[in-house]
Amino acid sequence: MALITPHKFRFIYSAFKDKHFNLLDVGAGSHSATKTKSVFPNCNYYGIDITKSYENDDADFNAMSGFYEMDLTKLDFQSIPDNHFDVIIMSHIIEHLHNGDKVIEGLISKLKQGGYIYIEYPAERSTRLPKMKRTLNFYDDPTHVRIYTVKEVEGVLQPKGFEILKSGTRRYWPYIILLPFTLITETIKYGFVPGGVFWDILGFAEFVFAKKK
Repeated sequence: MALITPHKFRFIYSAFKDKHFNLLDVGAGSHSATKTKSVFPNCNYYGIDITKSYENDDADFNAMSGFYEMDLTKLDFQSIPDNHFDVIIMSHIIEHLHNGDKVIEGLISKLKQGGYIYIEYPAERSTRLPKMKRTLNFYDDPTHVRIYTVKEVEGVLQPKGFEILKSGTRRYWPYIILLPFTLITETIKYGFVPGGVFWDILGFAEFVFAKKK
């Protein structure tokens, strides 16, 4: 694993490292397949998104074992096999869904016994953070429709037989330590500082990492 890798991968890496496993990424845009395979080259990557065209190219689709194009809010997951995946990732998805809790419930059956789920979303405190380009305040993104809490997400998983392994505010220290450098590089890259560089130091996001018993 690289010295610094996305927070959503750090717990999964400790469980699988370079093993073969099936991963379902709920929200598979922004070249997510290529980025995921760079950390887990032996995983079978499957993606879900409402459209194929959200910042994906041929390299991304070549990295995928499968892609499910669907509107999650319709709660129709029959095309996705049950008990098939070792890992499900839902990173910054449920805040865009008015029924994100029901979507989580609907996808639980797709996870194998002993499998892991990682869910990340803006915290309630994000509604009080300053407004910035590329989202620092919850309302910076007009597609955000609902605020969730750790207690609420855990309350969906625990009755379904999940053990909560880790949860709380995302404070990824490598990102915080590198913040001065990141401020410079992002300013050069974009001409401004994206709000996302402050997520960890200001506690923008919460996460829940759980295992299906």
